[in-house]
Amino acid sequence: MAEDVTREMMEVDVLIVGGGAAGLSAAIHLQKLVQERGLGELMVAVIEKGSEVGAHSLSGAVLDPSALIELIPDFREKGCPIEAVVDHDEVHFLTKKMNFKAPVTPPQFKNEGNFLVSAAKFNRWLGQQAEAAGVNVFAGFAAVEALYDEAGKVIGVRTGDKGVDKHGGPKANFEPGLLLHSKITIFAEGTRGSLFKQVAKKLDLFKGKNPDSYEEGVKEIIQCPPGTVKPGQVIHTAGWPLDKTIGGTFIYTLPGDQIILGLVGYLDTHDPLFDPHRDLQRLKTHPFIAKMIKGGKVIAYGGKTLPAGGWFSMPKLYHDGMMVCGDSAMMVDVKRLKGIHMAMKSGMLAAETAIEALAKGDFSAAVLCGYEKRVEESFIKTQLWATRNFHQTLSKGMLVAMPLLAIQEITGGRGLVDNMPSHRDLEQTESIVEVWGSRGWEHEDAQLPKPDGVLFFDKLSSVYLTGTMHDEHSPNHLKVANPDHCRDVCYEKYRSPCNHFCPAAVYEIVPEETGEKMRLQVNYTNCIHCKTCDIKCPADNITWTVPEGGGGPNYKET
Repeated sequence: MAEDVTREMMEVDVLIVGGGAAGLSAAIHLQKLVQERGLGELMVAVIEKGSEVGAHSLSGAVLDPSALIELIPDFREKGCPIEAVVDHDEVHFLTKKMNFKAPVTPPQFKNEGNFLVSAAKFNRWLGQQAEAAGVNVFAGFAAVEALYDEAGKVIGVRTGDKGVDKHGGPKANFEPGLLLHSKITIFAEGTRGSLFKQVAKKLDLFKGKNPDSYEEGVKEIIQCPPGTVKPGQVIHTAGWPLDKTIGGTFIYTLPGDQIILGLVGYLDTHDPLFDPHRDLQRLKTHPFIAKMIKGGKVIAYGGKTLPAGGWFSMPKLYHDGMMVCGDSAMMVDVKRLKGIHMAMKSGMLAAETAIEALAKGDFSAAVLCGYEKRVEESFIKTQLWATRNFHQTLSKGMLVAMPLLAIQEITGGRGLVDNMPSHRDLEQTESIVEVWGSRGWEHEDAQLPKPDGVLFFDKLSSVYLTGTMHDEHSPNHLKVANPDHCRDVCYEKYRSPCNHFCPAAVYEIVPEETGEKMRLQVNYTNCIHCKTCDIKCPADNITWTVPEGGGGPNYKET
């Protein structure tokens, strides 16, 4: 867009980028502290790229209620949408046809007393609490650029232009983005936040840290026949169908005879054909699962990535004028599969640090460093420290990892080597021949079960269940740096992993017009904003950028 576009400027005291659990908890706690300390009125703003708060929210989700109780003690009276309280846990190991139930549930999988929630509903409710507290929540506004002063201090963000055509020119409904200036900016964009990725690179916030590592998950909600589902159950499985990838599955039971069925796999997998959507469909053919969902119908679907690197992959959490919290800061306990309570707590700690800075009128790193100290003194450090080498160890494979994990249990997370080295997920992909054989893509395990539109779906049909919408006349937000590499190297060597790991049929290999070779087609309007392509492309050839605000999935139940 031309540089001479006039943009309106808006000044706020605290700007929060991202309307998820972390950002909204920061906003709510900040307003509470303002009232408690009599600091008068502050302008606190949350900007959210989804069409509404919760539209882009997806998680399992089993909620550890510790942070919620602290943030909003009367959450029940205020109508917090808790689906069920967990009262039963099980762990199973699956082979292709058999099922073996563990005689004892491992401690990390014990969830009795935790809450089953819909992340979409829960974050919508948090948004309502934030607005009731006086927070300005702006949905449909995507932050595309951080603003800095001459000294390199973060002073706000620019939101994306709206009404731009495929070629970058203005359409009749063109609206230039806003310049939002703030004393403090809190980044809470979720996993692989596109703006924080830019900020972290510019400010070198990952210096001295392990490479960030991720997992990819997909889930469905299945409506089962009346009287067939007992709510409050949490069942985890390992083994099949993830024979070539570390990961597992989860089953949560809800009131109204609904079952949440999900699958999560490590993105440092060697498998170029790793396809979580396909494997979720295959999972439903297992006798143990098939019996559970018999007569059911899939009513919702979604996919996302989650940070898995742990404590040693966390970036520096502050800089002049800014802090980062939640999934953007790698705050997920992958051993317990818990992150929402950490996102909420980190947002609250960022709010406490912001209040201190506002009281002093000093927004430099010298004051905002107190946020990192607060994190280290909280349960965030306690829980992440205990699992600091977990992902790196499990990535070695189940058989190798089991004795090492046992040693970590004894040594409080240390194991034989502390700060185990890790690697970028994209560097681990091996060739199709190494993993599957010369024609491995034709193997029965690489095939999708026949879709029936009831319990089994192809990807495109699953995307329909996410409510995803993008303006087809807007620019492609998925940037492929070198399309020739996709055709000449990636397809030949890997059979184009993006065609498989993408849970939304965004990437498709089609014949070139000459018919001699294949080319990559990007169906960007299918994108459900999981960011897997930005993480796992073997050549680091795809960059996920934020599309026009309001675009993307519109999750309601997930």
